[in-house]
Amino acid sequence: MTADPDSNGRLPVADATTPRATTPAPSHVPPTRALPGSGEVRRHVLVAVVLDKPGVLNRVSSLMRARNFNIDSLAVSHTDRPDVSRMTITLHGDDVAVEQAAKQLYRLIDVLKVQDVTSEPTVEHELALVKVRATDGNRAEILQLVELSRGRVVDLAEGSVVVEVTGTEAEIDAFVALVRNYGIKELVRTGAVVMARGSGSIEEAIKR
Repeated sequence: MTADPDSNGRLPVADATTPRATTPAPSHVPPTRALPGSGEVRRHVLVAVVLDKPGVLNRVSSLMRARNFNIDSLAVSHTDRPDVSRMTITLHGDDVAVEQAAKQLYRLIDVLKVQDVTSEPTVEHELALVKVRATDGNRAEILQLVELSRGRVVDLAEGSVVVEVTGTEAEIDAFVALVRNYGIKELVRTGAVVMARGSGSIEEAIKR
């Protein structure tokens, strides 16, 4: 509210005792807290030994989806025990986030053992079937690439060749890149399966 002027038309000057409007001091905003798992993203390989029961695969994949992981590949197979299955999960994430996900997997019912073998010496293999477009003019070249990649031809047709190749994920990727120039009609991959080198065994660990 503006004060009234005096008889000379001048506005009164506020003295030191006159209360002044003050601007509130800006509230202190704490720095953004770094969330766990915000480091470098890299490829991880998890091995999970589970009971062979309905719904286990769905619970495992649902947990990974809930933690915002996009599973690159998931290979499931029987083990030497008829009631136990083994999962090999490949995904991308930082070390902390993947570690937390592995701990959550371990708490699921029917999950017996979970191990991150990313940094361990392992034997890793993947199988792929690739149906490549082939003609009389390029068939010999394709067969030569198959031989150099240590693959084998499993089907010959008039306009295509079906090739089976095995190896690491990188080796499969390299072969697919080579034959893509000829035209890929169909491609299916099993996903990686891994086994730790040496005498240790994740499956023996659950028998103790």
